[in-house]
Amino acid sequence: MKQFESFRLDTQNECLWCDGAQIPLPPKQFGILRYLVENPGRLITHDELLDHLWPETYVQPQVLRTYVLELRKVLGDDVGSPRYIQTVPKRGYTFVARVTESAEARIIAFPPAFTLPPPEPDSCFIDREDEMRRLQAALDAATQGQRQVVCVAGGAGIGKTALVDAFLRRNQAAPVTVARGQCVEALGAREEYYPVMEALAHLCASPDGDRACRVLARVAPGWLPPGSDDPAASQESAPARSVRMPGELCSAFEELAADKPLLLVFEDLHWADEATLGVVSALARRRTPGRLMLLITYRALDGTADPALKLLKQDLLMRRLCIELNLGPLDREAVIRMLSRELGQEALPQGLAEFVYERSEGNPLFVKAMLEHLIAERYITRDQDGPWRQRGPFPESESGVPAQLSQMIELEIERLGADDQRILEAASLMTVVFPAWAVAAALEEDPAEIDEACDDLARRLYFVRRAGEDELPDGSRSAFYVFAHGLYREVLYQRQSASRRARRHTRIAERLAELFAGREANVAPEMAMHYEAAGNWQRAVSVLVSAAQDARERLAAPEAEALLERALRLAENVAGPQRRVIEDEIRAELGAVRG
Repeated sequence: MKQFESFRLDTQNECLWCDGAQIPLPPKQFGILRYLVENPGRLITHDELLDHLWPETYVQPQVLRTYVLELRKVLGDDVGSPRYIQTVPKRGYTFVARVTESAEARIIAFPPAFTLPPPEPDSCFIDREDEMRRLQAALDAATQGQRQVVCVAGGAGIGKTALVDAFLRRNQAAPVTVARGQCVEALGAREEYYPVMEALAHLCASPDGDRACRVLARVAPGWLPPGSDDPAASQESAPARSVRMPGELCSAFEELAADKPLLLVFEDLHWADEATLGVVSALARRRTPGRLMLLITYRALDGTADPALKLLKQDLLMRRLCIELNLGPLDREAVIRMLSRELGQEALPQGLAEFVYERSEGNPLFVKAMLEHLIAERYITRDQDGPWRQRGPFPESESGVPAQLSQMIELEIERLGADDQRILEAASLMTVVFPAWAVAAALEEDPAEIDEACDDLARRLYFVRRAGEDELPDGSRSAFYVFAHGLYREVLYQRQSASRRARRHTRIAERLAELFAGREANVAPEMAMHYEAAGNWQRAVSVLVSAAQDARERLAAPEAEALLERALRLAENVAGPQRRVIEDEIRAELGAVRG
């Protein structure tokens, strides 16, 4: 274990320790810190870090800077006067702290007690009142002795934790004991029962903790959290504590709930280990009455969730042992209310609501991140305590994705295999809608195999879904798909190198020409778009001029004029004396159309 000042880097569990407290880190942040700590005192260039963490994959350097910024927050480091990570401008980073080897065993530490989120007005919670009513009805039923299991599902950033926090705030005065555990990606598959033990630690440190410790020591000694001051935690009882039986834990929970209803919250179960899922299954299937409610959250299970969780959820739903609340995106009116709340004013800057709604597509996290981005970049400003006003035109989508969202989406993409990433990157070369044949063309792979691979992605990933099937001019059929959110498409597009994008765009344009041989004019604008994206201006102009000539022969003058005007704009990018020749030819065609 590497140690620097009060920090210790746990390479076995891929986390950080500080003064006995465990600090989980996302995989890439841990990878960056580990590489820096294992190479102290020397310059680590941006390229070296990128090659180490993303071999054979192009990743924007901005993502690397974002990760380092987050690491500095965790370490309490100051970029102006660094104690750990020193930035070498335009070159890379140096780890400047003294690093030593530590043989000290890992200490298991749990939070002292579960505390509710800070009180906030109900107005901070937008458009989830139906879900809130269903949660409240479940808690009321549990209070009457009817065991309840409620699953809250939804995509990243959709507001699962916000719903749970608001629900707990509304019931903080109710006579209910709350225990909350959080699954962690870096640990979920390695340390059994991690969220369960965290919830038990909260329970034992709560005002009802003495009784909880006594019940656990008597009924389920293997589940007593480390560090308990109960006599059962002594050395004499250590052998018994090493055995954890889910049935004993269920009995202990039921006994605790006999005097006071018990609300167990397990979050992010898509990262849970199978042992934790076993506890959830046992709690849900118990036939005995219990004043117990189990509230779990997870990402939408058409995503990259563990198949075991999907099977468990389906089985519990089929047996009517749980209810599932699927959180969808906010509608336009809810986004307007959210923006008004965040800005503290009813009248919004002109165009703000429409811009944010279209770019966020109703995802609450994206709404907030887009707003923060617009404020940080000074697209909207205010004078002292005056109202917020639009300072300039809002950015086009090509200007990029806010760093916070880009990092979150990058992390999701990095969890996928290399083949999945290649297919998704190729898919991003189209619009948010992409046909499988175009992906196959971009990758120069068999269309049938890519069709199957895209179908598999649509089954596994919540941000890709199958949208239908088209018949191609050669009589074959090809499915087409959509990205559930345009920001995913943008991140996937930008993470490819420019040369790779150019090659793939060219292949798609050439495949369009093959499919529509003799009828290229029908797809000329699309072909031109791909040639333009590839930087092949002459070919882009050529297909537009050919299409304009076809339109002119069909007496479709307005169509021909529009194609030629676009060709003339693209011709401005042609280098050398050839540009003048091409522009003169286009103007001559325009004259003929208009004459």
